[in-house]
Amino acid sequence: MEYNFGEIEKRWQIYWKEHNIFHTKENKKRKYYILNMFPYPSGTGLHVGHCLGYIASDIYARYKRGEGYNVLNPIGFDSFGLPAEQYAVQTGKHPYDTTHENSCRYKKQMNQIGLSFDWNRKLYTSHPSYYRWTQWMFIQIFNSWYDKNSEKAKPINLLIEEFNKNGNKFINASSTSNYKFNSKTWKKLNSYEKESVLLDYRLAFLCNNTVNWCPSLGTVLANDEIKNGKSERGGFPVYKKKMLQWHIRISAYAERLIKGLNVIDCSQSLKNLQCNWIGKLIGTSILLKIVHLINDDTPNINKNEIELFTSHPEMIFGITFIILSTDHPIVNKISISSIHHKNVLAYLAQEFCINENTENISGVFTGNYVFHPFIKNEKIPIYISNFFNVNNQTKSIIGIPGHDEKSKKFAKKFGIKIKTVLDVNETCINSDFLNGLNRKQAQEKIIEILIKNKIGEIKSIYKIRDAIFSRQRYWGEPIPIYFKNKIPKTIPVEKLPIILPEIDNFHPEDGKSPLVRAKNWAWDEKNMKIVPNTLIDYKYIYPIETSTMPSWAGSSWYFLRYMDVHNDKFFLDKEKENYWKNVDLYIGGSEHSTGHLIYARFWHKFLLDRGWITTEEPFKKILNQGMILSYSAIILKVIGENIFVSYGLMNKKHAYSSFQEIYVDLFLIKENNELDIKRLKKYKPEFYSSIFILERGTFFCKRKLEKMSKSKYNVINPDDFCKKHGIDIFRIHEMFLGPINQSKCWDEEKVNGIKNFMNKFWYLFHKNNTFQVSEENPTFLEFKILHCTIKKIQNKMQSFSWNTSISLLMVLTNQLTTLKCNKRKILEPLVQLIAPFAPHVAEELWYKLGKKKSIIFYNIPVFDPKYIVKKEITYPIMFNGKLKFLEKFDSRISTEEIKKKILSHPKIKFILKEKILQKLILIPRKIINILFK
Repeated sequence: MEYNFGEIEKRWQIYWKEHNIFHTKENKKRKYYILNMFPYPSGTGLHVGHCLGYIASDIYARYKRGEGYNVLNPIGFDSFGLPAEQYAVQTGKHPYDTTHENSCRYKKQMNQIGLSFDWNRKLYTSHPSYYRWTQWMFIQIFNSWYDKNSEKAKPINLLIEEFNKNGNKFINASSTSNYKFNSKTWKKLNSYEKESVLLDYRLAFLCNNTVNWCPSLGTVLANDEIKNGKSERGGFPVYKKKMLQWHIRISAYAERLIKGLNVIDCSQSLKNLQCNWIGKLIGTSILLKIVHLINDDTPNINKNEIELFTSHPEMIFGITFIILSTDHPIVNKISISSIHHKNVLAYLAQEFCINENTENISGVFTGNYVFHPFIKNEKIPIYISNFFNVNNQTKSIIGIPGHDEKSKKFAKKFGIKIKTVLDVNETCINSDFLNGLNRKQAQEKIIEILIKNKIGEIKSIYKIRDAIFSRQRYWGEPIPIYFKNKIPKTIPVEKLPIILPEIDNFHPEDGKSPLVRAKNWAWDEKNMKIVPNTLIDYKYIYPIETSTMPSWAGSSWYFLRYMDVHNDKFFLDKEKENYWKNVDLYIGGSEHSTGHLIYARFWHKFLLDRGWITTEEPFKKILNQGMILSYSAIILKVIGENIFVSYGLMNKKHAYSSFQEIYVDLFLIKENNELDIKRLKKYKPEFYSSIFILERGTFFCKRKLEKMSKSKYNVINPDDFCKKHGIDIFRIHEMFLGPINQSKCWDEEKVNGIKNFMNKFWYLFHKNNTFQVSEENPTFLEFKILHCTIKKIQNKMQSFSWNTSISLLMVLTNQLTTLKCNKRKILEPLVQLIAPFAPHVAEELWYKLGKKKSIIFYNIPVFDPKYIVKKEITYPIMFNGKLKFLEKFDSRISTEEIKKKILSHPKIKFILKEKILQKLILIPRKIINILFK
């Protein structure tokens, strides 16, 4: 009798919901906080690739509950963001409506696969009760600066106090400028000038910067939102463009972000990704004065200095030019003669496609130089260019064309000389006092001279860029800032949240946020409320910031809010934070290994600095799940024609030579990779008039194994699978595909093995279509195989090896089936072992075993060492009184079992091959003597 999975699964899901089984409260138990990376509720719902991490975390959450932990396993939705806004533009629906519809679908699917989420803690980043605190946190970041002496963020008021009372003391802060002023200077500054100074220290600040601009999406993109030079969303071209944007000074935390990795339990590859993203470099900083020529021979020493950084100071004699980024702060300060001024302005006004061919290097000469620090009267020209990955902190690079290919191409284009300073043996050449030195010797000598001459120092710098925090789009958290005489002011925290206003048109225009069209988006400073824009008078009523926050704002602290989701007094109660502390296990895809994790870790450290939480790192352990791969279907289209060619004809002789690959839905593919052309034309009207060139009367497509993705039409819907095979079988099938951290191919054919296993498991409890469990005491062997399995599964679960745990349950089921064991003392622990993997079947059998409460309230069985730890006795084996060899036996087995093992022993069989056994004498724990003739 196969079990009726549909009936069983429906019954227990209703029971879980009605009895609020998975609701978690703080108590005296040991806590365990397990978390999935925040899902975005897209319109297409979950596919089986998404389910992998959710099922894995659910199995572990159920197992930890069985170990006696108070498990927090919450869920919510990262519901702000670009996809919802784009969908609104396309459909005319409001993002709020589509987000709500999609999240309801996600919740239904998640419940359908038996996930034990505590839905009482559900949250949405787009809900005002949540983003009220995101706005509050932004205000705190804005009103903070980073003190490098104490290595922590502090209130900006403390910095202002320092400026007011400490005359010539330089504040060692996170400032990107070199402000050094005394108290008199500070007091003489007007409000706008003071704010300009403070913006160089604030952790949230406004500045003109070169950003990744996507015209098609109408918004700025972060680096992690770009793949291969195009927007990850939609694959649109992305350009470099200068814009006034809000930034978060994450670079101030670079060293702490690196050090914090030492206390996180995660893969080395993840740590490497984070370290590479942060990009710590130890090298030499060189400070040189800028000069420009009044005429051909007369240099004019500029008051400005430029900081250059090199990790290879031994190459200093090879420097022949300097590159500044277009957003280098000194670009607007240096003197540019009229002959170059027009060209520089024209270059700065350009937008550069970031995917542009690197062979097409461009730049502009500024007319400025620095003198070489070691070669008298040698001028090094300064250029501006957007085609070099300049250092984030110095926003400049040095050009060494004799030893760098890209620099060489730039030098050739602009007629700059090329110097070689190292020979093939990496020995210094072409310099008076480095000739003959190796690289290390030359490096030490150059550093010594630079430090002695007070123009250089050893320094650590970081590649990580301050995060752009503005997005020119509608569907995001409003930034709680208004502008009073061009000075940014924060909305009073007691007036938060500022609610996202209703507008009709969500699409950005000309780089401006849709919020510029909001009719009521001005701040009445006197009455402290939002009023119509028509009332703006710049005396009491001022414009509110129209950009919104990026989607990572809300996802950088959501794990804290889960601890205290209903608190309307503060974002997190101290007692609850002290109980849950941080996330014990964080599961998600490796695509979030850089951007999201760095943003979240920075945000957490800031909240620690200001005293609102108590932990340095938000996550104790991070586990990256692998991808589910699926075979996509691809057909060939003739470029520029509405003609499709069967894949086998691709390299054959015919009239067509250039093709593009088009993905089609899997349901359109027959056996043997044949495209169902009639069905294609029926469901896809755009193909109705297409011409299909067949191959042997058939049209074949190409099958390609790749990541399951909606854009490749190769996703598998879990709803269909569960309806056909059952939820528990789906859960076990997903986990049995392979190790959680590795990519694996989706293969539905292998589900038959899982179904056979589950039926065998069911039959252990049923005979002749009735539930039958024996109260007889198990044998030693039955106890032994059970407790060995318990111990092995415990070890496998600790190493997050779900697939091998399932293998152990399969082996145990087979062994018990062979032994025809249906004894309660064996089967009850077995049900508990399978419960995390197949919770519906487990609940059903647990109920049939006479239990009154859900199996989730019972502790997982632990192994008994007496059935596992072997105590062996060594027996001398004698033949007619003569010692032949020694043999070990388990001390727990009977003398009769030892005799059976002796008579079947290969060595004894060989000796007795042609002899007659007379007697076997066994003296317990002493000897075994075999008599024969």
